[in-house]
Amino acid sequence: MQSRQDLVKSLQERARAIRRDVVRGLYNTQSYHLGASFSIVELLSSLYFHKLRVDPQRPDWPDRDRLILSKGHGSAALYATLAHRGFFPREELLKMKTFGSCLQGHCDMLRTPGIELTTGSLGHGLAAGQGMALAARMDGRPTRVYVIIGDGESDEGLIWETSMSAPKFKLDNLVCILDRNKFQSSDATSFVMPNLEPVADKWRAFNWHVIEIDGHDCNAILDALEEAEGVKGQPTFIVAHTVKGQGLSFTAGDNRWHIVPFTDEEYQQAMRELGEGALA
Repeated sequence: MQSRQDLVKSLQERARAIRRDVVRGLYNTQSYHLGASFSIVELLSSLYFHKLRVDPQRPDWPDRDRLILSKGHGSAALYATLAHRGFFPREELLKMKTFGSCLQGHCDMLRTPGIELTTGSLGHGLAAGQGMALAARMDGRPTRVYVIIGDGESDEGLIWETSMSAPKFKLDNLVCILDRNKFQSSDATSFVMPNLEPVADKWRAFNWHVIEIDGHDCNAILDALEEAEGVKGQPTFIVAHTVKGQGLSFTAGDNRWHIVPFTDEEYQQAMRELGEGALA
């Protein structure tokens, strides 16, 4: 049996390999949204390579767990994760966000194996996830539903409507993870929407089981996911404190990387910093 220490090490290495593939793909197509992708890499690595019950050979397996990336502009990280998990060849990543590719700028469930919901318009993922969780319970399936939402889409009313309704149905098979990188596209949330805080207390008030973690600490992520599985009669809300653009010295915490592509020099520096490892 793999030790917890070895598991965490493997998830961290997987996260580094995912970041390399995100950089390669975005540089090759001169696309953007690196910051929103890099802040969720450890979350995706821990989910897809430890927690989620999925089968890349049967993406429509009825009893699978579901992962909805509600902040669909972070798609590059999810695409790289799905490729590493075996849903499609990694070579496809070099065509991400180009015309005709199965990897569109925002997640598209009709084009990409492993994508559970089309999430271009922010705020809808949690409501759909609630429906999936409720349907699974009504059908007697073991499915668990995980929804990753962002700071910016937390401005949307539908997020808060679902935050009230999910506890009513006692959906303990639903986990909402907030990628709390403290930025949205235009500026810091402390400027754009300061009343988002105290975010954890607000979700507690709606009767969610709330956990706060460092969203880049795989050990803490695993603990939180295990704790969520033990919760009965409540949905779980995980506040994952993250850094936008985490993983590179010149992108971490810089909101400019929401919308800019790499220059040649930046690409070379990124690949030097991420290095080449066993999963290269």
